[in-house]
Amino acid sequence: MEDVKKMVGSPLSRIDGILKVTGKADYSLDHPIDNVAYAVLVKSTIAAGKIREVNSAQAEKTPGVLAVISHQNSPKLNEKGGIRGGALLQSPEIKFFGQTIGMVVAETFEQAIYAASLVEFQYQEASPQVNFESLASKAMPSKDREDEKRGDARAALNQASLKIEEVYSTPIEHHHPMEPHAAIAEWEGDRLTLYSSAQIVNGAQNSAAKTLNIKPENVRIVTPYIGGGFGSKGGQWANLVLTAVAAKVAMRPVKLALTRHQMVNSVGLRQRNQQKISLAATADGKLMALAHETTTHSAIDEEFVEPCGDCSKLMYDTPNSLISYRVVPMNVILPTYTRGPGKSTGSFALESGMDELAHKLNIDPIEFRLRNEPARDPSNGKPWSTRATAQCLKEGAKAFGWEKRKAQPRQNEQGDYWVGHGVACGTYPAHQRPSSANVLLKREGSVVQATVELAAADLGTGTYTILAQTAADALGIPVDKIVVKIGDSDLPPAAGSVGSVGAMSYANVVNDVCQKATEELIAKSGKQFFARPTAAQLMVSEKIENFQSSVQSEAPASAEEYSSHSFNANFAEVWVHKFTGMVRVNRFLAVTGAGRILNPKTARSQIIGGNVWGIGMALTEESAMDPRWGNFVSRSLADYHIPANLDIGEMEVIFIREDDTASNKLGVKGIGEVGIVGVAAAVANAVFNATGKRVRELPITPDKLI
Repeated sequence: MEDVKKMVGSPLSRIDGILKVTGKADYSLDHPIDNVAYAVLVKSTIAAGKIREVNSAQAEKTPGVLAVISHQNSPKLNEKGGIRGGALLQSPEIKFFGQTIGMVVAETFEQAIYAASLVEFQYQEASPQVNFESLASKAMPSKDREDEKRGDARAALNQASLKIEEVYSTPIEHHHPMEPHAAIAEWEGDRLTLYSSAQIVNGAQNSAAKTLNIKPENVRIVTPYIGGGFGSKGGQWANLVLTAVAAKVAMRPVKLALTRHQMVNSVGLRQRNQQKISLAATADGKLMALAHETTTHSAIDEEFVEPCGDCSKLMYDTPNSLISYRVVPMNVILPTYTRGPGKSTGSFALESGMDELAHKLNIDPIEFRLRNEPARDPSNGKPWSTRATAQCLKEGAKAFGWEKRKAQPRQNEQGDYWVGHGVACGTYPAHQRPSSANVLLKREGSVVQATVELAAADLGTGTYTILAQTAADALGIPVDKIVVKIGDSDLPPAAGSVGSVGAMSYANVVNDVCQKATEELIAKSGKQFFARPTAAQLMVSEKIENFQSSVQSEAPASAEEYSSHSFNANFAEVWVHKFTGMVRVNRFLAVTGAGRILNPKTARSQIIGGNVWGIGMALTEESAMDPRWGNFVSRSLADYHIPANLDIGEMEVIFIREDDTASNKLGVKGIGEVGIVGVAAAVANAVFNATGKRVRELPITPDKLI
């Protein structure tokens, strides 16, 4: 057999790319199902109260209508089954504006839409709790996140003469993936198949089963392709189970797709956060105290709090630290994980505060950070598996041309623009999660093919490709002879594509199962080899036509002894128009230490995607709510502003080489989350350097600079 080129580390184009650009990849609603009906959700038009009366008679008489479902006739569901945000048509109670309160099933989508408009609800209204500004002073300690203290931060701050104490605000944001949430439900007796987008395949399977009061083995989730999710498809929401309910009631397969407007009150959001950052340092730039106190909101009856203080716990060395969370219940849908949860919002506050204190101390902001590099994780005392922050800062400064930056703001003019440069750091934890996989080998003559199977998920990040590369190297088979099967709960259970655990969990289990197959083939041959043969060579030499192996993998036992994270440094050059206050990010550089990079091409794409979202977070993204009613006035991509091509300048990505096998055998870390962490702060710090105006409330819109 010919030598096979090593694939891991090569910039291979996505193996699923052709299917996607030619329209042959099956997303949630693309699966060919016969005799399908259509369901449409009906949403509440108040934020708090109860349904007094439901009048569905006119809708039920409409041609094509198969069922009108509300709390009055919905099948009994388990509301503690793991579906997020409630809204399962089990109660007349209304807890937020846009809560699902009904569903119409019809022969066609158009008939369902029309009939849904005819269903009338009479309400008993209550006064909604929706004005965060008036409620924030009543916030109570979080139920799930206790205060974390080291030393006495308050005493140190009270005694310090060189300090900053400021509040940084981030608004509600929405995920808005390219593919809105949608599902097809098909019952065959007691067995249910759900074609839906799920970042955690087995999680969706278990949540659907528990909520529907059936066995998990009777639920199959099929999700080979996902058109983005960014956390919103990590947990499952009511629309998934309601599709199954509609199919059961109609006694035929049903499609249910959320509209873009329905997305804002159906599948969670990034909550609004007010973060007070207090920092104290000595005159030579040594931090003495750090307090990160977050006030936020959650649902009226459930709590979710993104961990805004996570970066502050471990980024810098200080003897006195306080991390706290205060929460106010509101009549708003339950918040949820959104790309870089807590770290992206928290890093805006922390890294802006670090920039402010560096400026006050008259110390370069890179040097200030380097002077406070911790030798170990300050939050738990564990040694770092690796920590690339200092190298990211130094390499980035060199590549960006940081030495040309003017330390004092408002000193760099280019025609009608002020030009500024900013820096900020970020981090995200690295954890391998338990996963299992099969490998099936098949030989025809001297050609060996392999199929790798596991219930993984590909959000569009390149999972298919990196797993094919990993298997190709481990088996000695060309990558074009590798078939990757994922996105199906009938396959071996695996971790989710969330929290940056996907790549390391999937790649390690695929490598393990391929290595195991090779070992088993060696044993089967009964021979001794001077050089270890590949699985492909053994299949040919031993004339084996078919072979299969399975494995379950988890992180090394020693992984818990280390603190393992990806780290970055972000550099932004902004141009601010003197008269309009318009901000343009002309140049952006992200330098990242994220362990072994399996595919530089897809990894670069991931980092740029996170950077672009971070720039949107800094300059444009905000979900505006009407404080009188609790409804969002930003309801679609027409009025929810995200960066377009012309908004983004030159983007550069550098990866720091890291050999880190403490947390997992292959030394892989996550990059899907860390790409957004620290980005908004880098932009905000650059705006200050350009204009001398410190904007502490995102987004940085022109009115805040004029």
